[in-house]
Amino acid sequence: MPPTPAMHVARADTGPRSPMTAADWVSPLIAGLHWLQWHALQALAALGAIDAVAGQPGWPLDWRVSGEHLLIDAPNARRLAFGVLALMIAAGLAGMAVVCRRRRGWLLGAAAALPVFAPWPDPAVVLVPAHPTSFHRSPTGFSAHAIVAGHTLYETHCAACHGATGRGDGPVATQQPVWPPDFIGPLLWRRGDGDLFWHIREGVTDRHGRETMPGFGRMLNDTEVWQLIDFLRAQSAGQSLRLAGAWRHPIRLPASAIDCAGQSSSTDVRPWLGQRLRLVAPAAGQPMPIEDPRLVTIALVAPSHGAASAVGAERHAERHADCRIDDASAWAALALVTGDAPLADRQWLVDRAGWLRAVSAPGSRGWSDDDLVCRSERSDRPEASAGARRDPRDGLDGLGRLLATIDADPVRLVRDGRVH
Repeated sequence: MPPTPAMHVARADTGPRSPMTAADWVSPLIAGLHWLQWHALQALAALGAIDAVAGQPGWPLDWRVSGEHLLIDAPNARRLAFGVLALMIAAGLAGMAVVCRRRRGWLLGAAAALPVFAPWPDPAVVLVPAHPTSFHRSPTGFSAHAIVAGHTLYETHCAACHGATGRGDGPVATQQPVWPPDFIGPLLWRRGDGDLFWHIREGVTDRHGRETMPGFGRMLNDTEVWQLIDFLRAQSAGQSLRLAGAWRHPIRLPASAIDCAGQSSSTDVRPWLGQRLRLVAPAAGQPMPIEDPRLVTIALVAPSHGAASAVGAERHAERHADCRIDDASAWAALALVTGDAPLADRQWLVDRAGWLRAVSAPGSRGWSDDDLVCRSERSDRPEASAGARRDPRDGLDGLGRLLATIDADPVRLVRDGRVH
């Protein structure tokens, strides 16, 4: 999966190490920048210095410090790193000046000079326009129910312009002042949930102030806007898989209720996070895979709708799986992120952080590297598996090799200037 300004996936450590890239050391810097802004926002909210917008603290500035551009601009990223380091040293010197009276003047002078003479980057690279909701977080948890609800909202309010599959080819697309964007491209994934929320609710204008998309705040409440965003990301992922054979941008397993031995929980909370999951949509009359200690196997039960075959598959899953998801919304959401492909007799692998990583085709007799559809570009390079060092996956079965690759190739999604 090619890295973009919106995403980076770490290299799979299955061969000789390649030289460190900018993304390897910029990611912690981006995470630190977001951490500082987020906690500053929360502190201002706790002091009552800012108002709430859509139920969350509103960002008070017209700009924010962002890391999107730093991944592709190593020189400016390096300058920013030196600038941040200079600020930290200056803060330390200022603290020493409070304690040390003899050299207080020297220490304070050095503390003031360091930030001034630090090699700061071009502000246009680091500062980007912000909205009051830029730091908002979606309350839906990317749930299957939210995705399905968002699908209905999309068909009602958006499909006429953006098209049934989000390609910007709706029946009235040609009548718009600007051609609707293609949601399968990087535009949707570069923006954070908070910025998308603002654009949907308040509308979009071009640089001349001309409205290019109306706001839907009068037609949709805040919850519905978040549901629509969940659907857009799920639809984009599914279309990417259908057209390119891979998830170009990482996508999480849609959250849904899971029942294990009579105890109900959700797939988006612990104890599931930290464990590998295997979802199986059993076909009628087909046996469930044998339980494997390397992962948790979960049966995804098809909606029955009164069909005898679906009811048979449900009963079969109930007899042969300790854990099961029996929710029509979960089936519909997973079908969406899989590109609307038939789900019966299909399997999915979910990594320890909850990201969907591999999909098997119906009728497949075993797992192989070809089933890995969320991977880094570097793990695809020939030198990643060649060389003098022995491949640590040698001797493992297909599933073992795939799990080893997934564990060594963790997802580090960079969106809206922060690492997810």
